[in-house]
This record gives sequence, structure tokens and C-alpha cells, in this order.
Amino acid sequence: MLQEQSNEKIDKLIKQLEKGFAGDKIIKVLMDLREDALKDEDPLLAKVLRLASEYIKEEECFDHTVEKEEDEEGEEFVIEPGTDAENLTYLMELIKKAENKFNREEIKEMRTFLKLKLY
Repeated sequence: MLQEQSNEKIDKLIKQLEKGFAGDKIIKVLMDLREDALKDEDPLLAKVLRLASEYIKEEECFDHTVEKEEDEEGEEFVIEPGTDAENLTYLMELIKKAENKFNREEIKEMRTFLKLKLY
């Protein structure tokens, strides 16, 4: 993310995740980060943060046990299973360095995965 404050929020969230997965607190932080992404004019990050918070609210977890999924074009992608905290930590690390083109590709894959699961 562009704002240093946003990266500090991500670091705090990652430390919180090391202690445990508290859905309500995480959702608040994700929505706060979404506001930062909107200020940065980054629609990809804003969308994935919103979808992640909706997924956590609906499923009460951030567990990706699906090994293969297909997107609209029929392309398959793999989501490595892990704990809720590991999965969300990984996404936060990607978002923290979202200007990297490889990270953006993975963020797009996560967005597609979340859209498939939610809608």
C-alpha cells in the first residue's frame, strides 16, 4: 500500500493474527484498510479487502481448503490450504507490497477465489 500508516496497520494485524483469529476485530481493520485503498485510488485492493471482510463475516474463518478453482475464463488456479491466520497473513503481506506485479497477480487470484465463494 502507498501510505506508511496503512503498512503499520497491516503489521499490527499480522501481530494480532499470531495471537489468534478474532473475526470481528479483523473485519474492522480490513474495512479501515479498504478506506486507505480507496484514498490510494487502488480499486483492486479496495475490492479484495471488502471481499475478505465479507468472507470472514459470512464463513467466520479465512480458511481456503480448496485446492483448485476455475475462473470465468476456465483457467485453473491453486490456493494452498493453511490456517485462517496463515491465509490472511499471506494476503496481508501481498497487499503490503501490492506495487509488485507478481503480488498483484496473486491478489487478483485471491479476489477471483473470494468472488467465486461469496457469489
